[in-house]
This record gives sequence, structure tokens and C-alpha cells, in this order.
Amino acid sequence: MAEAAVAEQSAAERKGSATPAGRFAALPPWAVDTLWVWPMLVTLALGVKGSWRPQLWRDELASWSAAERSTGELLSMLHHVDAVSGAYYLLLHFWIGWFGDSPTSMRLPSALAMAGAAAFVVLIARKQFGSAWTGLVAGLLFAVVPSVSGFAQQVRGYAFVVLFVAAGTWALLRALERPTWLRWLSYSACVAMAGLFHMISLVFLLPHAVVVALRWWPTRDRRLLFGFPAAVVAGVLPLVPLVLLGRRQVGRQISWITTPDLTSFQPFWNGVFGDPLVGGIFLAMAVMPLAWSGNRRRAVEIGMVAALPIAAVYLVSQGKTSYFMDRYLLFTVPAWCVLAAAAITALRPRVWMALVFLLGTGYLGMETQEHLRISISHEYSDERGAARAIADGYRPGDGILPVRGKQAWMMMDLALDYYLPDDVQPRDVFVAKTAIDRNDLFAKECPDPAACLGDTQRIWMVTYAFENKGNLYEGLPAAQAALLKSEFTPVEVTKVRQMTVTLLQRTH
Repeated sequence: MAEAAVAEQSAAERKGSATPAGRFAALPPWAVDTLWVWPMLVTLALGVKGSWRPQLWRDELASWSAAERSTGELLSMLHHVDAVSGAYYLLLHFWIGWFGDSPTSMRLPSALAMAGAAAFVVLIARKQFGSAWTGLVAGLLFAVVPSVSGFAQQVRGYAFVVLFVAAGTWALLRALERPTWLRWLSYSACVAMAGLFHMISLVFLLPHAVVVALRWWPTRDRRLLFGFPAAVVAGVLPLVPLVLLGRRQVGRQISWITTPDLTSFQPFWNGVFGDPLVGGIFLAMAVMPLAWSGNRRRAVEIGMVAALPIAAVYLVSQGKTSYFMDRYLLFTVPAWCVLAAAAITALRPRVWMALVFLLGTGYLGMETQEHLRISISHEYSDERGAARAIADGYRPGDGILPVRGKQAWMMMDLALDYYLPDDVQPRDVFVAKTAIDRNDLFAKECPDPAACLGDTQRIWMVTYAFENKGNLYEGLPAAQAALLKSEFTPVEVTKVRQMTVTLLQRTH
């Protein structure tokens, strides 16, 4: 009886998911089945548009620094730091080898991953609500969310997390429809890939487990009862070494994240969608499907996929380590888009209401979308301008001093290394051991500045000027500043946005 009920339910769901809305009835089946292409192309276009303009910010520079190393050097680094990003760094390492390390080239994999996620948003919505129209609207909503474009233009792995979590949700819905071992295997692969690109994303298994329980309860189908846990174990088991290594490194990776309270939700929510107005629209639309009688159960399931990971990470973050960051939970955006699309396509007239919401969401997020593509959208300082100032006055034998000390986390040295031309290679005067030699992302500064300085005659000193105090040596360790003041004199000062480039000449 249970198996017959499941078979009947699965058949009905397959029929519903294959039946397009009336407005698509005139289209050939292949055109309806490939509606996911259009949101994918829109997402890709918005992800690539202007991707060459924003300067690399510190996290992107960390990705570049790791990926440009040899495979052996990269693997050695991952044993000490950033192991949880290792899969992305390896992917980027080979990508750079094939296509180079220009900003657009390095950001393209994220744009492609986000475009793939858009396709799965369409498939999830159609599978869950049995409507091609709902699927199309969900995919287009996803495409115009500012954070989607923002992270499609970043040299980080978050777009891949969105892709694999969305693919995993779709794979789960297919497995629940027909629980074959091959479908559970595809779900396991998605779980493993999501965990490889970001371990915190595995919290999506919690709402998935609830959805499985809700589907199992009416039928008591053993294929669901045993299939899902087996698939999760198969997906998570290969990640155990990475989890153990990541736990040892957590103090260096995310110790700076503060414990959240209720006031943390507003900036968090704004960050998830990239714009407060767009975030507000999604929050309002997310509640609407829950009031319907026809699709209430399906809306509740998707609502849990969207909301439970956020609630779970918030609660876990009340402990010793906090994980409550908007970009860590970016993977919930596809579910929010599906839920919003279900609300929009239930309104009458459907086409006009969908157009109003899509155009309205795009319009409200337009200013943010444009800001994402300006030069300093990722960082407020102009490291590219500082590198240009150095290159214009460089002489062979010059030294360079990017401020580190308490500001080392800004990774100015990596930025200057990236933006300086290949024929401009000043010696970093106060470095005792490079980041590559340390198997790390940060260099080790010389404990004896005078010994490291040697007989260098000219130094390009670069400091931040966030507070505009007029102190050329702002941020330098006291020993370095004292040595430079006694041995050198400033002969040229160049101001760029939030930065000061000072050419120091040895006086004796």
C-alpha cells in the first residue's frame, strides 16, 4: 500500500512538473524544458558585465596569491591555513594556468557557477510547484538579485557553494520523486561538492532532512527512510579529513567574526541580498505562499530550505565560534527566489504581476548593481593607483615597504605585487621570510629592520590614510618608523584614494 501511494504521488508530481502554464502550451516541449537557459544567460551576462573594473579586494588577493603558487606550494600552504578553501584554490590554480590572471579571467568561473545555479533555481521551482512559469520567474528573480551579481564577480568560491547547494536541492526533489540509487548518488555528489567549497554550507542538510521526513511520514516508504541517510553519509564521509583540518585552523580563519544578537539580522539580511530594499521585498513575498491552501505544503518545504540554515547558524554561533556571516549563507538565496516566485505567480493577472515584480526588483537594485561595477566597489582604497605611482618613478634597485603591522590583514603587499608591472620588481625591504616560504598567506617581517634594510638607497613606502592624520609613517611598527626617520628623508609624496605613496631617499 505504501509503495503504491508513493508511486501514485510520484506520477502526479511528474505530470505536474511537466505540465507548463497555459501560456507555454503553444511552445514545443523542448522549448518548455529548456526555459532554464534564459535565466542562466541573464545571470551570466550580469555576472560578466563590468567585471574588469573593480579592484581585487583582500579576499580575492588571497585567492590569487594561493592559486598562483605551484601545486606543491599550494598543498603545503593548505596544511597550515585556508584548507577549507582548498578546492576553490586548486580550481583557480589550473584556471589561471589556462586563461591567465586578469580580473575578468579570474572572476569568470564564479560567473559561470552562478549562471549554473540560476538554471537549478528554475528546475527546483518547476519541480516543486509543477509550473514552468513559476520556474522561469524564480530564475529571473535570482538573476537580478544584487548579491548574485556581486559574488559572480568575486575571485572566491561562494558562487560554487550556491551552485552545488541548489543542485543538491534539485537532486533531492528528484530522489524523493523516484528514490533510485542513481538519484541518491547524484545527491551525494552535490553534498560532497558543497562541503568541499565551504563546510558551513552543509547546514543545508538540516532542512533537507525535515523535507524527507515530511515526505516519508504519509507513506512510510523505506526507500526514503534509508536512502537519504545513506546518501548523506556517502557525501560527508570524504569530507572528514577536511573537517578535522579545518577545525585546527578555525582560530586563524574566522576568529574575528563576532557573536550575533537580534540586531545582527538587519545587516545580515541586507548582505544576503546585497540591497536593503531588495531584501525587504523578498522578506515580504516569502510569507505569502504559506497562506495558500493549494501549495502550502510545498511552500513550507521550500521555506524551511531557505530559513532553517540561517536559524541554525545563528544558534550555533552563540557558542565559542561564530559563523554568522551573510556570504556564508548566500546559498539560501535560490530557495528565497523560489518561494517569492511561487507568491508572484499565484497573483492575478499572472504575467503582469510577474513583470511588475521583476522590473520593480531590478529597478530597486539598479543603483547597487551599478555600484558593484565601479573601481573601488570591493575596497575603499586605491591599490592600483598606488602601484601606478610607484611604476612611474621606479628605478632598478629600489625597495618597497607596504605597511603591515596591525594592518597586515589588508594584504597591501599582495595588492601591490599584483598591480605592479612585471618589469617593476622592488625588493620588499623588511621581509625576512616570504609567504610562500612560510607556507602561509602572510610574510614574516624582519625582527631587525636595520639588518634587512642593507644599503638600499630608495624606498617606496605605502601606507593607508583612512584618518587623514598627515603622518606619513602611519601604521608602521615603531622600530621601522624610527629607522626610516633617522636614515631617510621623504622626497616625493603622492596621494591616492585612502593611501599615501612616499618615496624615501637615504640621507647618509
